[in-house]
Amino acid sequence: MFVLIAGGGRTGARLANLLINQNYKVRLVENHRDLLGHLHQELPTEVIYEGNPVDPSILEAAGIREVHAVAAVTSDDSTNLAICFLGKALFDVPRTIARVNNPNNAWLFNETFQVDVALNSADVLAHLIEEEMSLGDMMTLFKIRRGRYAVVEEKVPAGAKVIGVQLKDMDLAEHCVIAAIIRDGKMTLPRGDSTLQQDDEIIAVASPEGAQRLADLLAFPVYPTRNGKKKE
Repeated sequence: MFVLIAGGGRTGARLANLLINQNYKVRLVENHRDLLGHLHQELPTEVIYEGNPVDPSILEAAGIREVHAVAAVTSDDSTNLAICFLGKALFDVPRTIARVNNPNNAWLFNETFQVDVALNSADVLAHLIEEEMSLGDMMTLFKIRRGRYAVVEEKVPAGAKVIGVQLKDMDLAEHCVIAAIIRDGKMTLPRGDSTLQQDDEIIAVASPEGAQRLADLLAFPVYPTRNGKKKE
């Protein structure tokens, strides 16, 4: 797969490294001298193309007619919109992905500007923080299906109401699937009649609703207050 990245800041450089490590063909376009100096220290020289990413001639010289996707990740929203529009309208790029820097501009990142996928970094980070606050000790390992589902991990605490309950009776339904139970360092594949014990580690695939339901089942029976006393 051939991907063109427009923007050589931290996001663009990190994305380029990740894709190169997965054997993607990558070309990164950047024209700011201060960023180019860092890029040449982090990336292979053949990956970097110096030029203005909103200049159609620069995009064409960088190989945009052959790419399968364009990722516009500059720090300027108008630039990212322009790159996506040019990619689709002028060069028939199959897929365009744009970074949204200012959440107030998110409404512009749609089919009108030929944006297939808009990634609002502030919104994503805010939701992740909110999720971590609401799910207690549950750890989100990674997201799948554009964030609609998550692979999560949590340890069963002492006194959790789920201890001794068979999986089929946990009322998780289609929102959460327990994929593995790790007990005493050994992983087992759960069945409907499997039960959980204290200190078991659970790995599950869940929707946001399912993750919250699982977190409720695994919640500590008491929570510490700021003065060190316990509260039921």
